[in-house]
Amino acid sequence: MDLITLLLFIPACFALNMSPGPNNLLAMSNAKRYGFRSAFFAGLGRLTAFTGMIILTATGLAVILHTSEAVFMVIKIGGAGYLFWLAYKLWTSDPSEDETVRSDDKSLLSLAQQEFFLAAGNPKAILIFTAFLPQFVNLDGQTNLQFFELGLAFILLEGIAIAVYALFGLYLRQWFSQPHTRQLFNRSCAALLATAGAGLLLARR
Repeated sequence: MDLITLLLFIPACFALNMSPGPNNLLAMSNAKRYGFRSAFFAGLGRLTAFTGMIILTATGLAVILHTSEAVFMVIKIGGAGYLFWLAYKLWTSDPSEDETVRSDDKSLLSLAQQEFFLAAGNPKAILIFTAFLPQFVNLDGQTNLQFFELGLAFILLEGIAIAVYALFGLYLRQWFSQPHTRQLFNRSCAALLATAGAGLLLARR
């Protein structure tokens, strides 16, 4: 995988990882209730679900990408459009909405299961792996290896996001709950996603 692809992928991917979705809000809530360690290890349930999705995506789409360049371009353009749509949703989201996630007292295994099922049932996560990852794959190289590299990078960045949101839950929840700071955060993520989408549309394969 070339350096330019990685420079496009990493910031866009991290913006997706850091966007305040249900799993990240759950990690923040768990950290406030049970502490950083419990929230972080509960996030392993989320990573397990995402790993399974990445494997299924890689095995299914690798064959298609090898046989049809037209399908690849459709996925590429659709994925860039998805980035723009996410950027728009984040930019225009209402910062005054409070999306607190509640959870009762549970064991670490129960918290991990909750993260797993929340991630597995999230349609946005499915779209990320079917529309986002494939557009960074170079058909001239080994597609399976590239999917592995992209998937590993995504999982590592997702682990960082879990840790960051757990820290938010411990120390910065009050700051993050303020509408103007939430808006700044959302728009920063939106700018990264839109920039990556534009870069992908302009870049040559």
